[in-house]
Amino acid sequence: MKAARAPGWRIVDSKMVIDTPHLRLRRDEIELPSGKRVGPYYVRESRGFAVVFAVTADERVVLVHQYKHGIGRHVLELPAGGIDPDETPQGCARRELAEETGYVGDPAALELLGTYVFDPTSSTTTYHLYLARNAHPLLPQRCDDTEDITLELATFEQIRRYVANGTIDVGIHIASIYIALEHLGKR
Repeated sequence: MKAARAPGWRIVDSKMVIDTPHLRLRRDEIELPSGKRVGPYYVRESRGFAVVFAVTADERVVLVHQYKHGIGRHVLELPAGGIDPDETPQGCARRELAEETGYVGDPAALELLGTYVFDPTSSTTTYHLYLARNAHPLLPQRCDDTEDITLELATFEQIRRYVANGTIDVGIHIASIYIALEHLGKR
């Protein structure tokens, strides 16, 4: 169950301080129920993103190696990306899987495993986790200009080991892997 804004937390002033296609940052001044004012309180606004746990017919999981500038290194993770304007989370999941990997899943549907809060302290971002069954290569990879992605197909045992030894170390991807494995009965 999702809760509404806490009673008594009142935004007394709000201003968008950065407004670009890739980053929206809002500065709020808050009045707490006690009457105390808190601020500036910065909140990143976002349309959210989709993460795809894509499994091939022979039970291999599609992973991507890619550079992440924020931490200055390559990571191993599930295919994922931001939701474009006028795009559904499911449409984003399909697009990101195809663009980053060239893979597509079962044409019937992507299965939504859940929608989760990303960083409730300083962001409005939610992410949507999808399961793509019977994933198979169909298209050429179509990476963005800033992406240099290589693929890896891993068994369920390998991805559990990657999480345990820190090879996969991005929190949302670790959570997504465990949620998907539980859903598939492969935990």
